[in-house]
Amino acid sequence: MLYLWLKALHIVSMVCWFAGLFYLPRLFVYHAQSEDTVSKERFSLMERKLYRGIMGPAMIATLIFGIALIYLNPGIFSQGAWIHAKLTLVVILIGYHHMCGAQVKRFARGENTRSHVFYRWFNEVPVLILLAIVILVVVRPF
Repeated sequence: MLYLWLKALHIVSMVCWFAGLFYLPRLFVYHAQSEDTVSKERFSLMERKLYRGIMGPAMIATLIFGIALIYLNPGIFSQGAWIHAKLTLVVILIGYHHMCGAQVKRFARGENTRSHVFYRWFNEVPVLILLAIVILVVVRPF
């Protein structure tokens, strides 16, 4: 029963984390397009609150619950290579998360050098990772 509760909490925290990973780069798009100081300050505030108040805690919760699931079921590593691929994608996602954090700081300092078009493409990365992770977990192709 504990395993199922942890799995449910893992999924909920993952959904919250991905919500932030989808929305923050969208804020970057709008921030890169903004020209007035008031808008830039507003976007910086929104980005900082989203990153620190929602995304960070959700990422930590996702990782804690995921590690707990592995701890309770260490045999998962013998069920196929899908879990190794999933964990590799999670590591990449953590890197993406921290890239977003670095960009939040760049915007706050007024040092952004990228266009809104870059951020439109940057916004697609977590979509692809989510798609791959869900397929790996549900289909377990290998």
